[in-house]
Amino acid sequence: MEQVCVAIGTEGLDGFSTLQWALRRWADHRIRILILHAPNSSYKHYVYTPFGKLRSTSVSEDKLKLLDKTEEAKTDTILAQYIAFCGKVEAEVMKMEIHDEQPLHKQIVEAISNLGISKLVLSLAFIKASSPKSLGAISGTFYVLRNKPRLCELFVICQGQRIILRDEEEDGKGAMLGGRSHSVKNRFKSMFTETSAPARWENCRDEMQQYADELLSLHQVEGEMDVAYSTHLSIPQNMDAAARIEVLKRTMRDAQGAIQMNRKTANIAKVRREKAQRAIILCNARAEELQTCIQTEIVKRVEINKTLDSTREEILELASELHEKRSKLDSNVELQKEFSLKLHQSSSARAGADLQLEKAVEARADMVTEIEELRKQKDVLQRRVEFCIEKDAIAKVSRLNGSGFGFREFSAAEIIAATEDFSERLRVKSVCRGKNVYRGRINQITVAVKLHDPADERSLEDFTNKVKLHSQVQHPNILSMIGFCSQQSCIVYEYMHNGTLHDALFSTGRSWKRKHQPLAWHARVRIAAEICSAIGFLHKVKPNPIAHGNLKPSKILLDRFDVAKIYGLNCPWSYNKPDITLDIQAFGNLVLQLLTGNYWSIIGDTAAAIENLDRTAGEWPMDLAIELSNIATKCLSKNCVAEEFITTMLVTDMNDVKRRADQLVGNSELSVPDEKAAGAEDSCNVSEAFFCPIYREVMQNPHLAADGFSYELEAIGEWLKTGHDTSPMTNLKLTHRLLVPNHTLRSLIEDWRNKR
Repeated sequence: MEQVCVAIGTEGLDGFSTLQWALRRWADHRIRILILHAPNSSYKHYVYTPFGKLRSTSVSEDKLKLLDKTEEAKTDTILAQYIAFCGKVEAEVMKMEIHDEQPLHKQIVEAISNLGISKLVLSLAFIKASSPKSLGAISGTFYVLRNKPRLCELFVICQGQRIILRDEEEDGKGAMLGGRSHSVKNRFKSMFTETSAPARWENCRDEMQQYADELLSLHQVEGEMDVAYSTHLSIPQNMDAAARIEVLKRTMRDAQGAIQMNRKTANIAKVRREKAQRAIILCNARAEELQTCIQTEIVKRVEINKTLDSTREEILELASELHEKRSKLDSNVELQKEFSLKLHQSSSARAGADLQLEKAVEARADMVTEIEELRKQKDVLQRRVEFCIEKDAIAKVSRLNGSGFGFREFSAAEIIAATEDFSERLRVKSVCRGKNVYRGRINQITVAVKLHDPADERSLEDFTNKVKLHSQVQHPNILSMIGFCSQQSCIVYEYMHNGTLHDALFSTGRSWKRKHQPLAWHARVRIAAEICSAIGFLHKVKPNPIAHGNLKPSKILLDRFDVAKIYGLNCPWSYNKPDITLDIQAFGNLVLQLLTGNYWSIIGDTAAAIENLDRTAGEWPMDLAIELSNIATKCLSKNCVAEEFITTMLVTDMNDVKRRADQLVGNSELSVPDEKAAGAEDSCNVSEAFFCPIYREVMQNPHLAADGFSYELEAIGEWLKTGHDTSPMTNLKLTHRLLVPNHTLRSLIEDWRNKR
């Protein structure tokens, strides 16, 4: 239901016409009328009596109270009539008091905001009740129009008709009133001299009093004249005709004289009436001037009050700001005291810390000396261990005979089960490892199975010789043979997870780069030393040395820890000096390739290697790089003695370079890229449970199968799609083919990756 506020006074006709306009305006809407009523307060200032208008101060308080009760009864009666006039429309009355502190038009604006009035029907007589002057009522109406909220619609009604108010119309009226006042002044300019306003008003008052006395005397004279004239009209009945005619003539002369007198009197009255009108005009002009002065004074007073309020607010703000600044100043003083105390304490603590630092530096120097001694002892022990390992390996090779096999021989069924019948999915797709190598699993161990063509007699002989050779040769840096299968003509090797050195140095494939990062310079130095150790071991075998004959990056494999192991040994058992020399030169070329990360010819420019160091390996120590380049130069030299060079110089020099590199890394003198970085996913701290039993790689999406083992979803999915119904780990039949995501293991793998 929509609320319409109607502001009306005590004038019954105007109030009813305003209510009728509102009811017609919203006849098609459900509305609720709120009647704003302001009583006529003029009786509080003036009291109308049979003797004229008197000031309320000249009347007794009892009579004023009686008058208040009478006016209140009249107001209640007219309000009841207003509510009855609304009929079925719900109506309510809200009374407003008129007082000088807050005019009625300001109360209306405040009521609009407080009551949330959206539609206001305002009777012009309502504003006029507080401002008897018509100009004051219009000004009040414009005040309401300008200061009301924008959401409130204002309808001004006068005698039942709506009045459209605009600021332009108000400006026009003001100009018209100003012109009228100016014309009145011009009209009476000749009548008054240029004196001050109070003196001019006193003159006008005396003149108006004189006009009033003359009018009273004129009224008395006219009454006497009327009476005299009436007495002369009586004619006796007994008079003769001549006497009667004479009386009539005299009467006519008297009448003519009276007429002339009346004419003069009328002219005098006309003149006096004009003077009275001028007096009225003067009074109105004076009243307008007083009203203008009053309005000006009110405006000035309002401005002064506003200025006073703003000044008070500024003073309060300044006082508040001063108080805040004093508080901040006090807090700053306290903070300064605290800072001074803390500074003194920190100075004392710093002195103590400096003393502790000196002690720590001395302790560190002692620890460094002790570490250096322990490192020397470690180097001695490591050399002894290497010597023992090398001695044992040489002894085993020295005991080679023609029929000795010391490793397991697998059946064809075992090989077929391990490789899933040589599945193409398990074929090793390395660039340089050939097309006949497969990845498999035997007894939960990942292996590499290399096939030989059984139809080729030469290949069969080569297979037999290789089995015989690998069964007798063991070295940490030579690929170990786990077993063989005569039926399938294949050799089972340990599986090298990181592929070949060729892949690590020269591969550009995205899949390899995603799983590996470039080898660090320290790892390359270590790999060179490991290869040198393996070659030196083969060249010192008794009674006849063994030459590799085809040493290159593709013949060097890397396990998950980037430990280098060579494979592809030649089968001849006889001593062949050119092959050994070729191994030495191949090693020199291999060192250059580790330095530069590029292909390098056997007769390469070693000086250019220093200028083209592989920056992906990190910051190379220049002294070590130059030392490696010199070793490569010696290896590529054509005037070297093979056996003496290997035994006396090459192995010793490479071990020395490796030892210096280990010292640099141990002392953290140079930054070394993490060899077990995020891409490699092969680290010494990786749990075996993280690896897929089929792919032997850290799983991305582990799923739990019916055998209780977790597999990579892609791997176990391919296993089941190829028709397998047995477990890849236990070879037992699976009770079902459902796969359940292993969220626990997956979260552990993700945590491990994030912590690296």
